[in-house]
This record gives sequence, C-alpha cells and structure tokens, in this order.
Amino acid sequence: MLYSFAGSPDGETPFAGLIFDNAGNLYGTTNGGGPRLFGTVYKLTPSAGGQWTETILYGFSGAADGGSPQTGAILGNAGNLYGTTPISGIVPYDQAGVVFEITP
Repeated sequence: MLYSFAGSPDGETPFAGLIFDNAGNLYGTTNGGGPRLFGTVYKLTPSAGGQWTETILYGFSGAADGGSPQTGAILGNAGNLYGTTPISGIVPYDQAGVVFEITP
C-alpha cells in the first residue's frame, strides 16, 4: 500500500488510474471527500524509506469548478493536469460537467 485515504481533507473513492511525471510523482483524482467534499486532484511524492506523501493540488466545490471526478487526469507537455468532472455547478448538482486544468 502506498497511501490510504481518510475522506476529509485528503479525499476518498479514487475511481481512476494514476499517472507519473518525469520526477516519479503520481497524480490522481478522488470522486469525493477533500476539503470541500466534492473530490480532489492530488499528488503522491515518494520519500525516504518507501513512504509516499500526499499533496492536495485542488479540492472541488461542486460549484462552477465542477466536482466528483470519475476519471483520472492527464499530464500536458507544460506540466499542467487536465481532466473532467460530471458535475458543472451551473445549477447545484447539474450533470453537464466541466473540463478542468490544474497548474501544480
């Protein structure tokens, strides 16, 4: 086991796969939990002794920023992360969705 989620504030219910960057960090999303309870984009960084440290890069609010991602993120050439959420937040819990970009 590399990391165990607690729900809040670090996220819960990771559905999708992970991606590595060139430095060996792992990136992923959680469908729920996090600081605003609508999922997260996170980074796992390897550290001494085989441990991994989690950093929340973004916590979705379920508002205009979307929420509850069910897919992972992809890493662009400039190092930004891109992905989708099924909730758009235009109307609370609207199912239209958003495409997001995160700059780590």
